[in-house]
Amino acid sequence: MLRNMNSEVMKIERQGGELAIEVSGEGPLLLCVPGMGDLRSEFRHLTPGLAAAGYRVAVMDLRGHGESSVAFESYDDEATAGDITAVIEALGGPATVIGNSMGAAAAVLAAAERPDLVDRLVLIGPFVRDHGSFILRGLMRAALLRPWGPLVWRKYFASLFPSGGPEDQAEHAAAVSAALARPGRWRAFQRTARTSHAPAEAALPEVTAPTLVVMGEEDPDFSDPEAEARWVADALGGSFEMIAEAGHYPMAERAGRTLEVILGHLSQNPAHG
Repeated sequence: MLRNMNSEVMKIERQGGELAIEVSGEGPLLLCVPGMGDLRSEFRHLTPGLAAAGYRVAVMDLRGHGESSVAFESYDDEATAGDITAVIEALGGPATVIGNSMGAAAAVLAAAERPDLVDRLVLIGPFVRDHGSFILRGLMRAALLRPWGPLVWRKYFASLFPSGGPEDQAEHAAAVSAALARPGRWRAFQRTARTSHAPAEAALPEVTAPTLVVMGEEDPDFSDPEAEARWVADALGGSFEMIAEAGHYPMAERAGRTLEVILGHLSQNPAHG
């Protein structure tokens, strides 16, 4: 597994548990927030370049995921937004928040609630509104029930990388599966999957942070990825970039291009802190 050997792993206490945070580099703070079911290492191909560009890069495990604990009372977008602001305060903000998938919804909420802490946003494959009917969402939750749930998730997770993913994708996928198999993790994941993104959609007009939306052209989570990217960017008064030959995780499949567009956004919108 690719890992920044100069990074430091720490735990930050929250009501009901602890969050695992890995920090590398020096400079203005960037906080990377993964999507549900994944690990902070989903950013493993992006963080070295961000740190080399002069940023202090923090990546976190969601509640009940990775090395974070599993005794929390809530696992929804609002809870994760609170975690984001708590991490920024603990590390010394403000920060740019880079959120993927569900992490993007939480980033939007954090930016709306604490504009003093969130300087800029980068939303990758963002779920900032609910998609599909209530029935379809219910079917997805049923698909994650045991005993078939872990197999369903492994197959679905693989489908999010249309290119097959980076060279270490098999190792990363195995680490994701192993993490979800640990005591309490699958239950926490199921509870995370029940969240609604309606609060994030409602908060979009309140966000003032300069925003970049990054979307893979082949992201299977959206029927029309470019239309969704444009809608989110317009709602936030931001811009969007489409990444060719990439699905839901362009920072893994096309790390170089994703790094390029993110650094461009950061240079055009200097941090305040």
